[in-house]
Amino acid sequence: MAASPKIYGLLGFPVKHSLSAVMHNAAFRALKINAEYKLFEIKPQGLEKFFYSLAERNIRGLNVTIPHKEKVIPFLDNLSGEARLIGAVNTIKLEKNKLEGFNTDGQGFLRHLQEDLKFNPRAKVIAIAGAGGASRAISVYLAKAKPKAIAIYDVDENKLKSLVTHLRSHFPGIQFKEADAVEGLDLENAALFINATPLGMKEGDPLVIDESFIHRRLLVYDLIYNPQETRLLRVARVKGARAASGLGMLLYQGIGAFEIWTGRPAPAEAMKEALNEGVKKI
Repeated sequence: MAASPKIYGLLGFPVKHSLSAVMHNAAFRALKINAEYKLFEIKPQGLEKFFYSLAERNIRGLNVTIPHKEKVIPFLDNLSGEARLIGAVNTIKLEKNKLEGFNTDGQGFLRHLQEDLKFNPRAKVIAIAGAGGASRAISVYLAKAKPKAIAIYDVDENKLKSLVTHLRSHFPGIQFKEADAVEGLDLENAALFINATPLGMKEGDPLVIDESFIHRRLLVYDLIYNPQETRLLRVARVKGARAASGLGMLLYQGIGAFEIWTGRPAPAEAMKEALNEGVKKI
């Protein structure tokens, strides 16, 4: 009798839009690993029950997305140094009945930014909308790359204050600005603007920034990858700015997560091909 497949998956709410299953199942097939990646759409109030059920579901690893990246931490036995520094988790590994949290978001984002988009954050002015789990990861990695300044805005003042205080304590040589409105993000001087909010996932969402702030010297990066081209990216291209979706970040953070779970080099080309095919079907 064949062994049951090991189960991996994405924990979030919502998750139906995700391409992670397409990418990771392609990777398991490419390496002939007896495993399956599923989507676990769990409301915040259902987290505790879900974590108690991991063993009976044969779940060996998870990715974590909105709104759970910080909420899962109390359920974990250990955090990697990066996850601790960031204060958010996007990857969980279950081994010997212990749950360890990691964060591959920041390294995935920076790899896409530097390798594929050829953007060097050093000495640049950077603006970010959103101060949630994804923003925490990318702002820490951007800070490591020594930009001149990072301005951040979030509608949740407490979340914003917490993130900026955290960054200032770990990266004293960099200017961090707590913007009290999107207009305060210093976009006229910025080389990179990142949308780390969910605005743009739904048809009819307003633009996260006024289009008058977008200029030709700006790289506009939307962490959203479904839809493939958000209204923000469309407007940016029309205005002559460079524009990129979060698909590259999804690939590279996925490669990092896969290697944590399996201890094997990820089949990057198979994962990339699966994502590109998956995007066409959206």
